[in-house]
Amino acid sequence: MLKRVFVGCCGFPVSRNRYFTEFKLVELQNTFYDLPSESDATSLRNAVPADAVLTMKAWQVITHPATSPTWKKMKNKPEGDLEKYGYLRPTKENFRAWEKTVDIAKILRVRAIVLQTPPSFRFSEDNLQSVIKFFEQALSIAPRDMLVCWEPRGDWNLHRNALKQVIELGIVHVVDILKNDPIVDVTGILYVRLHGLGKGEVNYRYKYTDADLENLVNKVLGYSNSVHEAYILFNNIYMFDDALRFRHKLKAVLQDIVT
Repeated sequence: MLKRVFVGCCGFPVSRNRYFTEFKLVELQNTFYDLPSESDATSLRNAVPADAVLTMKAWQVITHPATSPTWKKMKNKPEGDLEKYGYLRPTKENFRAWEKTVDIAKILRVRAIVLQTPPSFRFSEDNLQSVIKFFEQALSIAPRDMLVCWEPRGDWNLHRNALKQVIELGIVHVVDILKNDPIVDVTGILYVRLHGLGKGEVNYRYKYTDADLENLVNKVLGYSNSVHEAYILFNNIYMFDDALRFRHKLKAVLQDIVT
């Protein structure tokens, strides 16, 4: 039974002060490019409201290889063999990066860490076994009350049986629910990241219509008997306005459990 729904944005589309007058939930994005220092993480946590619900993207070196264009935005490269980072491989380099990510997540007191793999990381039996080995150890490193979430881009969502093997470990399956159906029966958590509609996996310039948002409400309601908690995050140019409009529509149906 659905007990709580949090609505918010991926990052801050407006000033923090204005943002937290409207929303409690935010997914931190800067942690993907560079992990903040412990002191910066402490300052950030102290700067947001005590009841703010934070989630964060995992450090990119765990999910993206050193050849990824996103590495060019990284200020501080990780140590060790750079070729052994990324793609959720069960390497000492990835686990060291994961430990650092979890340490920062603890300081920030985040509810969830989202690991987003790129489309170039395609499904294969070898990759599946690699992901399983990674998450088995990753779960032992993260606190039990911190959700470990995976958003697989590319073709993974076409391989449901393979995905189930990963999710059954206790991993939260992250999807754009207007494009793919999540596997929620293990964790009871619905974690949605909305990247716009149209061709391709992302269309950040898309503004959701009222019909889109009503469809989204119905999608969420469809899981109300199979999940106990939902996180709905918009990740498009118009995310602040779209999230407000969606929350208004959802709150009209679910009332006080929506924040």
